[in-house]
Formats: sequence, structure tokens, C-alpha cells
Amino acid sequence: SDWLEGSEVTQSRTIRAPAMRTLQRFQSNNRSRLSAGSFGSVQAASQAGVGSSYMGMVEHSSRAPSVRSLAESGHHLQDQRAMEMYNGHSSLLGHHAGGFDDIDLPSAVKYLIASDPNLQVLGAAYLQHKCYSDSNAKKQARSLQAMPKLVKLFNSPNQEVQRHATGAMRNLIYDNAENKLALVEENGIYELMRTLREPDDELRKNVTGILWNLSSSDNLKDRLARDTLEQLTDLVLVPLSGLGGSGVIQQNPSEAEIFYNSTGFLRNLSSASQQTRQKMRECHGLVDSMIHYVNSSLEVGKSEDKSVENAVCVLRNLSYRLYDEMPPSSLQRLEGHRRNTGGMVTGELVGCFSPQSKKAREHYLNADIVTFTEVSKDPKGMEWLWNPQIVGIYNRLLQRCELNKHTTEAASGALQNITAGDRRERILNPVLDRVRTADHHQLRSLTGLIRNLSRHARNKDEMSTKVVSHLIEKLPGSIGDKAPPADVIVNIIAVLNNLVVESPMAARDIVYFDGLRKLFYIKKRRDSSDHEKSSRAAASLLGNMWQYTKLHRDFKMKGYRKEDFLGL
Repeated sequence: SDWLEGSEVTQSRTIRAPAMRTLQRFQSNNRSRLSAGSFGSVQAASQAGVGSSYMGMVEHSSRAPSVRSLAESGHHLQDQRAMEMYNGHSSLLGHHAGGFDDIDLPSAVKYLIASDPNLQVLGAAYLQHKCYSDSNAKKQARSLQAMPKLVKLFNSPNQEVQRHATGAMRNLIYDNAENKLALVEENGIYELMRTLREPDDELRKNVTGILWNLSSSDNLKDRLARDTLEQLTDLVLVPLSGLGGSGVIQQNPSEAEIFYNSTGFLRNLSSASQQTRQKMRECHGLVDSMIHYVNSSLEVGKSEDKSVENAVCVLRNLSYRLYDEMPPSSLQRLEGHRRNTGGMVTGELVGCFSPQSKKAREHYLNADIVTFTEVSKDPKGMEWLWNPQIVGIYNRLLQRCELNKHTTEAASGALQNITAGDRRERILNPVLDRVRTADHHQLRSLTGLIRNLSRHARNKDEMSTKVVSHLIEKLPGSIGDKAPPADVIVNIIAVLNNLVVESPMAARDIVYFDGLRKLFYIKKRRDSSDHEKSSRAAASLLGNMWQYTKLHRDFKMKGYRKEDFLGL
């Protein structure tokens, strides 16, 4: 029943290319210098390594293009003409198509290796513009060896060069697996982590955006985790989560985007291999940063925050197969003297829908080895993932987060992953509140969580009085009823079965809340493979219910006979 995020969330936004506005600024600045007779010095082609000399200087800006100006990159400029000088020859240039008709991709790539930083900025800005949404341009740029040239500019002494080089790379790798691999093969990860140390928010937004884009490639996740986690945690996660210093989240808008990019990056990595999950669990400060950010956001009423969503998804994924993957020393500390020295006992000793004998029930209870009484009262790092205090955090998320279904689904999924032992039953009421209004995606995790709770509940009579009516309500009873997905139906029936095998009260409540009609409808519906699974589950549950002879009279009053319960 462990639940790992089924599909990763890739970076859905690319930084908008400066396109028209920035390129216009470059060209108009050249015009003004030309008209004033201030051409500056001509960089010889042989010295610059560029096929043509570019006369005129590029305007230096103190910051990267604003969000608004970047968003307006699709704005069409009025036709303007100007006299430009190339290699001593003048030509009348017009704005159309890409904003410049005197520069193309090969020229832009050559500008990247010019000694003049203004030419480097121009080349990178043009690449950023052309590769915004043009897959052919991305492929052509790679064939022209733009990738290694841009990587070398990541740590240029010129800040504008750095910003535009990383901005161009961010667009080049978006939705392009070949370019992502090329970046990594050119030692790009190392250069990016060097760049991340720069005290420039615009640059750090680009770097973390590139990392997020890279992390959507499964084949790169393990390497990214190996080469980035410690530095990213120290440089971004700890300071921007509020974990360091005052303990309060203090982010300006740019820092909020940097943190959002970084948590999106972690969210993708956490859905990778066991090795990467374990490396993330053991990375000093990583789990603590996620916990602190979520907790602090809850305290100030920001449970809907997108970075909270990413952080909870990270925690959910890191709790996947937690008890199987945690180091032996941690597991021994967690389980104490109750650990079965003969090896791990499987969490489910009998079939989900099979009646349990007294011997099997005793064996099953002995297998409930995962307790939370011997863990640290002051959890740190990985300890948070199984500490009782985290239940309160997930509980508050389920109660307070009303709009972001991804956050609540992740919280209930995390609870499902770590649920074991009667100590968890304190979360049942808020979970049931969420069941009433949950959509189908949320129901999958919520019913999985309740299923785990029902396995380990010490007092199944008490649990039955709380859950049976709510779960029966979600089951279909006729063709016209709106039915949840098949795996949700199977989860619900599994919960009812876990309760019925030990609690006559559960069987009684199923009858009282019109559950028999719905279970027999599900049992008879076998027109698909999914329906076949739920039908078998219903048949097993009904067979178990027949064992309560004191209820036979109630069954007959509802119009059902022994053959109905025990027949296939």
C-alpha cells in the first residue's frame, strides 16, 4: 500500500526570452552610438574568433529583464530601420520575423566565444529568444556546439553574460532530453553549482530553473542527487526555509521563486531510485528544511502555497518503503525489543479478504512491530519521517488546505506510507472529514490510509462505528450511481473486511447502512477486469459476513439467502 508519486512534475514554465524588447535595446543602442559617431573599438574577427566584426556596444543593464517585459516578448515591434556597420559595410536593416534580420543562430553561437562581453550577451539573448519554443532551433544550436560555449559563460566575470547564458540554457534544455544530456556531459552540473553561489537572485532563479528542468529526465536523477544535494541544501533550502537564523521564513519574490524551483527539483528527484531516496533522507538539513517550511507556512496560514505542495510531495516520496529502506541502525532504534530477530515479518500475513483464524490473528498482531514510542522526542533529519510529530503536521494540512488537492493528496499519501500501529488512530477523524469531500484522486490515498489503519487497529469495534457509514456511502449501488475508481472500491471493501473479520459490530453496521445492497451489486458486476477485482473483493467480504449467525435473521429480512453470500 505504499504510495510513490506516480508521475513527476516537470518544470512547467520556462523563462520567457527577452526577444523583441531586449534585442531592440541592443540594436537601438548601436544606432545611437553610430549616429553619434561613437563606434567604440572594432574587435578583429581573428581575435574574437567570430566570423564577422560587430561594431557598436551593447547597453549594460543592472538587472535581468523583468517578469513583465519577459512576458511581453511576443509583442510585435513597429517597423524600424537603421544603418549598421559590419566589416566596414553598411546595410539597411529592417525588423521582421525574429526581431533581427542580420543575425542567425550560427552567428549567435559564434558571438558566445567573442572576447567582447557585449557580443556574448547578444549571442546568448538571441539563443534564448530562438529556443523559447522552437524545437528545431534547439537541435540546431546543439549541433553548432552552443552547449559547451554557454556552459563556459556560466561563471563569466560579467554578470549580464552569466544571466543571459543561463537563461538561454534554461530554454535550450526545456523538453529536450538530448540537450539536457549534453549539458551534463559538458560538466554543466559542476558549473551550475558554482554559479549558484553568486549573490544574484536573477542568476539563482535561472540556475534552479535549469536544475528543475534537468530533473525531469529519469536517467539523470541519480547523478543530479549525487552532485547537487549537499550544496543546494546549504545554499538554498536551509536559509530560505527559515531553518537557519531567526527561524522565520523571510523571502522576497525572487527568493520565493528560487525556493519553489528548488523544491520542484527535489520533488522530481524523490520519485527516482531507492539509492536517491536514501541519499535525500540522509542529506544533512534537507528533511529538516522541508518540515520547517511546511510547519512555518501552516502557522502563518499559507497552506495553499505551491512550495508547500512541493515540500509535502518530497516528504511523501521519501516515506515510500521507508521501513524497508532505512538503515538497520535506525530501524533497530525505531523497533527496539519488538523487532523480530528472525527477519522482517511481512505486513500482511493472510490474504486481504480471507477470514483470519485465531492463530493467524495472534501472529498478525505480533507482526505489528513498527512503533513510535522509542524514537527521539526531538527528531532531526530522517527521524522526522517516522516521528509521531509529523502526524500532526499532515493532520493540519488535511484540515486547513482546502484548495490545493495535490497537497492534501500528498499528505494523505505520506500518512498511508508510514501508517502502522494503534498510535496512528488519532488521525482518523480528520481523514474521514476529508473523505466526505475528496475527489477520486484524493480518495485513492485516503482510503489506502484508512486501509492501513484498519489492519493495525487494536479496537476494531470502535473503528467500525467511525468509518463504516462513511465508506458505504462511497460505494455504488446501481448502474446510475457515480462510482469511484476500481482501486478505491477495492480499498474500501478491504477496510470493511479488515474490520468484519474481528468485529461483529462492523458486519451489523454494514447491514444497517444499506451496505448489503451495494456489495451484492458490486459482486454481480463483472463486465471488466477492474470490476472483476472489486467483485472478488465483495464476494470475500460477504462470505465473511455470513459467519455471524446472529445476523442471519437480518440478512433474510433484507431478502438474501445463504447461497447469495457464499455463491460466486
